[in-house]
Amino acid sequence: MDLIAEKDRRRRAYIEQAVASRECWVACKASDPGVVIGYGCLDQSFFGEWFIPLVIVSNDVRRSGVGRKIMAHLEQHAAAEKIFTSTNASNRPMRQLLIQLGYQHSGTIENLDPGDPELIFVRFLN
Repeated sequence: MDLIAEKDRRRRAYIEQAVASRECWVACKASDPGVVIGYGCLDQSFFGEWFIPLVIVSNDVRRSGVGRKIMAHLEQHAAAEKIFTSTNASNRPMRQLLIQLGYQHSGTIENLDPGDPELIFVRFLN
């Protein structure tokens, strides 16, 4: 379901490490728990703050609330006052989801992906 991981061994290695470190949570289909429909990662890699580096939802269930549920689970697990995440400026669906969930733009990083800035978001949870 992760098109980047299919081609990028660094992404695959990151996911393997996140799973091994228990920093990755999987969402499964309610009617068939053996079917993975998404996953999200959570760590404290962002200046020691809770950070959601990756949320992936299967194409066939996008816009059905799966991403929202994954984000809510990660936020609950963090049990923090604030949580950060980021997305490329070109990722309009993720930007819309973050705004709907109450995340605020917190900064921009240029030059990670040429011509597509990384937007940092924060949500104050308490």
